[in-house]
Amino acid sequence: MDQKEQFNAALSQLSAGNPGAAAALCEKGLDSFPGDANLLCLLARACLAQRNFEQAGQRIEEAIRLVPDFALAHETLGDLMLVEGKVTQARRAFETAMRLDSTRLSPRKKIDYTKKIEKEGATRPRPEGAIPFARELATAQEHEEKGDPQSAEMIYRQILKSDPNHAEAARLLAGIAAQQKQFYDAEVFLKKAISNAPNYVRLWVDLVGVQREQDKLAEALQSAKEVLRLAPDNSESYVVYASAIGMTGDHREAIEAYEKALDISPDRAGALCGMAHHLKTIGRQEDAIASYRKAIEVKDDHAEAYWSLANLKTFSFTDDEVSAMHELLDRADLSDESRAQAQNALGLEFESRKDYDKAFGNFAKCNSVQRQYESYDPVDTEDTYGRIIDFFTTERFEKDAGAAEAEVTPIMVIGLPRSGSTLIEQILASHSQVDGTHELGDLARVVQSARKTISKRVLFPEAFADYGRVDWQAIGEHYLTRTEQFRASAPYFVDKNPNNFIYAGILKLAIPNARIIDARRHPLDSCFGSFKQLFASGQPFTYDLTELGEYYLQYRRLMEHWRKTIPGFVLDVRYEEVVGDLETQVRRILDFCGLPFEENCLRFHETERAVKTASSEQVRRPIYSSSVNLWRNYESHIDELIEVLEPLLLEMPTEQRPGALVEVDNNKQ
Repeated sequence: MDQKEQFNAALSQLSAGNPGAAAALCEKGLDSFPGDANLLCLLARACLAQRNFEQAGQRIEEAIRLVPDFALAHETLGDLMLVEGKVTQARRAFETAMRLDSTRLSPRKKIDYTKKIEKEGATRPRPEGAIPFARELATAQEHEEKGDPQSAEMIYRQILKSDPNHAEAARLLAGIAAQQKQFYDAEVFLKKAISNAPNYVRLWVDLVGVQREQDKLAEALQSAKEVLRLAPDNSESYVVYASAIGMTGDHREAIEAYEKALDISPDRAGALCGMAHHLKTIGRQEDAIASYRKAIEVKDDHAEAYWSLANLKTFSFTDDEVSAMHELLDRADLSDESRAQAQNALGLEFESRKDYDKAFGNFAKCNSVQRQYESYDPVDTEDTYGRIIDFFTTERFEKDAGAAEAEVTPIMVIGLPRSGSTLIEQILASHSQVDGTHELGDLARVVQSARKTISKRVLFPEAFADYGRVDWQAIGEHYLTRTEQFRASAPYFVDKNPNNFIYAGILKLAIPNARIIDARRHPLDSCFGSFKQLFASGQPFTYDLTELGEYYLQYRRLMEHWRKTIPGFVLDVRYEEVVGDLETQVRRILDFCGLPFEENCLRFHETERAVKTASSEQVRRPIYSSSVNLWRNYESHIDELIEVLEPLLLEMPTEQRPGALVEVDNNKQ
């Protein structure tokens, strides 16, 4: 073989996770071509993979002595320094490589990486905790940037096959798992990496994130404290801690943590915006507005702050701020996420100014961008709900009934988003015997966890075919245990998660004393309210009017099934009726829940509690009716939604229908 063939053969072995074979081929090549700098550097990398650092150093020194201006040799020297925990020396070697060959991408990435380590104060207790295979890591990250996580994952796994203790490969592999929402797997990778590099701050930062995603709030908080211990002078440490402590409901402590982060880095827009979220949640609206505006001041393209201001629903932008958002949208380099946020903010602003044509145009543009990033299959929804209906029959409820009543009573508020569920939640949370929580995801997690325990291949609900009374009760007990962290000691608590309507059957079997309230609103107000809301996550069906209408029909189909099979278990509460006669509806809700009437429930807007949803500021005001029949202002824009919902709309009184359907009905007569 010639030099190039010898090099490629050795490189193939190293890339395949066979550093010993790669080293042997390099040695053989150097016998034939002594002094070949490429082979010397490749041999050094093979030695690094085998943790033979002394020989790696000798080969790198030889390459640099023979070819002093060879960029790859200096980059490989940087890899060795990094393996040995000499981060500053590694950065200098990478910088030398960049000066010698500015076209190489990998040294630049490694420089950024070493700077990050220096800034975070991360140290490694032994060489295994460092970062060999730097070139492979750079290649893998290039794959990720190009939207090819599978290729990146293969490289990370090859690295871990050669070096099971490679902390950075495990961290990046965990990142891919997290992107795929495999948070438990990500946590396993990160904990293994931490066992080898316990002082590597970035591992702890990532661990906080995946633990939060699983609602492991106590564990996330403990991990965040480790971040603070390892890097107490870094503003990001306080941001991470704020994210964890805020999830536990301690919003004031989160605000204090953000303030400390801003003491260190005053111009950190993300921290300003994060602090504003918590200020809003506890009702400090003016302070929240000031913090959002400060975020825009320090970072003029921080579209999240514009969106968050608009999302207060009680806020109005100045004309200058509206112009600034339009200028922002003219920027070609604006990310799609920021573009959607700015469009949604403008839509809400124009709606508040009663310029409904402009408002709809912005909502439509926002949703056109956002829909590209959502995964939603209406056929799958229809099929899933059909299988739920086939599974939860009257016979099953009779056969599996008998679970003991729980000591605490959950009140589930369900329905479609933007249908008045937060108002009902606030009314109930104002009662002395009810704990308010927030939009909990625990019921879905408990159900899916139980399903996977039975079989990862069998879908919900068929996986529960062999369940009996004891099994259903175990699900209820698991749910109540998980939610303890969000409630105090009241005999009732509210779980307001609109999507839980698919689990009404499970609740009937698992917690027979549970109460379910279905928040209802005019179908067009309900659907368009969702269409104009840019959700932080979830609700993928809300960004297309046809899909929204089809989803609404499936929701109504399933709710009708529950009313037939478990009569009396679900109470319909219509937003328009609550607005029209608050006291009558409050008494009706409390009677259904088995609660005595309390005047505080009528003064729900005076209740001081954290409210996390998009309606947080609206439920801090007395009852108002301005949102009733808001859809009529958009009637000329929502033909496709009206067409899908026509069967339901024709069942409604004439005065509640769109004009086109009134004419259709008159023609039929």
